[in-house]
Amino acid sequence: MTKRPAYYITTPIYYVNDVPHIGHAYTTLACDVLARFKRLDGYNVMFLTGTDEHGQKIEQSAEKAGVATQAYCDQVSERFQELAKAMNFSNDQFIRTTEERHKKSVQHFWNVLQDKGFIYEDTYAGWYSVRDEAFYAEKELLEGEGGEKLAPTGAPVEWVEEPSFFFKLSNFEDQLLKLYETQPDFVMPKSRMNEVRSFVKGGLEDLSISRSSFQWGVPVPGQDGHVMYVWIDALANYLTAIGYPDQADELYQKFWPANIHMVGKDILRFHAVYWPAFLMAAGLPLPERVFAHGWWTNEGQKISKSLGNVIDPFELIETYGLDAVRFFLMREVPFGNDGDFSRRGFVLTCNANLAKGLGNLAQRTLSMVYKNCDAQIPNPGELSNEDKKILVSIDNLGDVVRGHMDRQEFHLAIEAIFAQAAAGDKYITVQEPWKLRKTDPARMNTVLYTLCEVIRQLAILIQPIMPDAAAKLLDMLKIKNRTFDALGPEQRLQPGTSIDKPEGIFPQFELPAEEA
Repeated sequence: MTKRPAYYITTPIYYVNDVPHIGHAYTTLACDVLARFKRLDGYNVMFLTGTDEHGQKIEQSAEKAGVATQAYCDQVSERFQELAKAMNFSNDQFIRTTEERHKKSVQHFWNVLQDKGFIYEDTYAGWYSVRDEAFYAEKELLEGEGGEKLAPTGAPVEWVEEPSFFFKLSNFEDQLLKLYETQPDFVMPKSRMNEVRSFVKGGLEDLSISRSSFQWGVPVPGQDGHVMYVWIDALANYLTAIGYPDQADELYQKFWPANIHMVGKDILRFHAVYWPAFLMAAGLPLPERVFAHGWWTNEGQKISKSLGNVIDPFELIETYGLDAVRFFLMREVPFGNDGDFSRRGFVLTCNANLAKGLGNLAQRTLSMVYKNCDAQIPNPGELSNEDKKILVSIDNLGDVVRGHMDRQEFHLAIEAIFAQAAAGDKYITVQEPWKLRKTDPARMNTVLYTLCEVIRQLAILIQPIMPDAAAKLLDMLKIKNRTFDALGPEQRLQPGTSIDKPEGIFPQFELPAEEA
């Protein structure tokens, strides 16, 4: 395999005030697909996820549940770790902000910011959303139906006055704008960059970074009664996981700065404004990219507990299987946009692409090889123009997919892969190898060999998306080299290689009862 550099990808760390839902699965799945692709392409990958366990909202949630706060965090964090196993995520670390290593890391980070003169003490007075764990300026607030003030997210806000430490965010307005100008891909998709740039151009106020009205948080070094504001605590996890504050640590040397922070659009400001400002102040390199994806609705409705329409990823996996769930979430919506989840859409998309698409192509082809070629990869004869055309197309597919993956265009990468499967379906229909079996067996062998080669490369490329299904296909073909370097004409299938009896890879789903 070609030796490539290190690649560091992170999810946001998930707030443990509730159990995981489809949004959490979606973000981490996107990171998992990218991490798996990069490993396939020869990169040394660090893939980080975890849980954010401090803040007033968690303290209140634990109190409401009637359990100790740490015990509450342990219970909910465990559920997120169970989701990672259920979704077959390949994360290298799962970090928790209640770990001692993180407390030491973020306290060191605080001291660096303070020693460099970017932290001062004052009194905070302003609007605060407990649900968002965020402060909002008066100009950002919305008015609710009853005249009450709401955060831009629709969350209730309350007026807070308390002693606080502040970070001199206002010092970094020009530096941030220069960052956005010189690195236009720092925030993706581009529509989100416009949003971030507009916010910074509107003027930055210094940021309250400690709270003194509750105690569930990392203590501010040397300041009794103050805990760190959840976002400075949470964001520093990306450093903790790779050995910070020891910048000589092998992991830090290898993986910082991060290549990509994947986040939901609701927390973009924290990652694209506050985080780079913190890092600039600390004299640390900045991540290469922050990618903010959209939200899911359910059958056209906003997802909320009050509506009772929260999508449970565990239930989806149990109903449809993991391969189909992973495929649909990455295929259905242009990554970065909002999307709507519907059972009907799920069934139609998966049936068309999986059961009737790639699955049908593989089953038809390998069944013919098994029955008519002594269960061995046939020996091809001279290639026709049609054979050469489809082989050239499949040989070039890896580079096409790589380009989309590097831009986090997961839907386009998948479209390209399954367009090639559709081309294979068209090829087999036109070539009619079942007729050639009687009229021209040598030509049948060439057609089936060509199709097996198409399936081999497709199976390699779907590994990041559907690792289980890909493994079954590659096992049937007895393929050992499953890396990106195995793509292309240099490592064609070896004629005479025995194959396993083909089995169906993708089930066909029934439409929901009301749609059938």
